[in-house]
Formats: sequence, C-alpha cells, structure tokens
Amino acid sequence: MEKKETVFETIKTRRSTRNYSDREVSKEDLDMVLEAGRFAPSGGNNQTTHLLVITSQEIKEKIAKLAEKLFSGMEVMPDTYKSMASAILSSKKGGYNFHRNAPVLILTANKKTYSNNIADCSCVLENMMIMANALDLGSCWVNQIKWLNEEPEMLELLYGIGLREDERVYGGLTLGYADTPDGLPSRNPLERKGNEVTFVI
Repeated sequence: MEKKETVFETIKTRRSTRNYSDREVSKEDLDMVLEAGRFAPSGGNNQTTHLLVITSQEIKEKIAKLAEKLFSGMEVMPDTYKSMASAILSSKKGGYNFHRNAPVLILTANKKTYSNNIADCSCVLENMMIMANALDLGSCWVNQIKWLNEEPEMLELLYGIGLREDERVYGGLTLGYADTPDGLPSRNPLERKGNEVTFVI
C-alpha cells in the first residue's frame, strides 16, 4: 500500500517549473531521468524516440534566439493555440526565451513518417517529469520546437546537434532545480476541472 501511495503522490504533486536556479543537475540524477524516459511504452515496442540532451549554454541560447526570430515573423490568428500565440507575441516584444535558462533542455524526436511519433514522445516526457519530481527536480513540458519542426533554419541547427534527417522534434522538457528558497518545485496539486471519466457498464 505504501508503495502505491508514494507513486500516486509523485504523480499528483508534479507541477510545471518555469523559473530555475543555475545549479547544475548531477549526472546521476540526469541519467535517472533519461532512463525513466527510455523505459516509457512505445507503439509496437518500437523504441524509436531519440533524446537530444542539451546542457551547453551556447547551444541553448542559439536555439532560443532562433525560436524567437521565427516566432516574431508569425501572426496570431483567431484560432491560434493560446500558448503558441503567447510565444509569438512575446517574441515580437523581444527577449523571449522559451527554456527559461533551465540547466538542461531535452528534446524528444522521432521518425517523421511513424504514425505513433507524438504519442511515443509524450510517454517519454511524462515518465521523465514524474522521475524529476521524485528527485526534487523541477521540469516543464515545452512545445516551441515542435511548433517549428519544419522551419528550415531550425532544422539546420538541430541537424548540427544530432537530429537525423528522417526525424522531427515532437516535444521538449526543461529540467533543473527550481528558483525557490528551498530549491524545490511547487507541489500543490491543482484542482481537477476537466479530464472527465465516463464509466460504461
């Protein structure tokens, strides 16, 4: 019973962290987060998700600046997804940095012709976020590179850091210690207002 309660508590108290300290994530903890992701389920057990783990400040800055440039050239339409609209408007103002200087940025990529690519990447991301919470690390799912995954300039940059030509990025994760007095992420569960359950008996 205690094990079940601990697992559920780790899931229930996972919250997004958007402000990070500059404290580095230890190799041991980073490896555990990555292994948790690698053990996520995948369609047909294909295991084709490719993790690009970026700790270089220079590379993170290049990606952030290019994302800002590309978003600033877009327009917000009436049906633009709320978070994407925010990225576009913030980029037009200048100084937009989607990864918020987190010590680690992890991009999840998969085969662009594989029909389960987004689902598999999502499972990997969820496993990593739960593991991060168990390790007192903050994390946040970020979609900005997914929204730019067919932009030639972004692809060229990503190919240069290991993305394969038959892959695209379908999600990302910021990871690090929360910029809070105790270095711990917020763990107050949010009220459930959606995710309806219908029993069919």
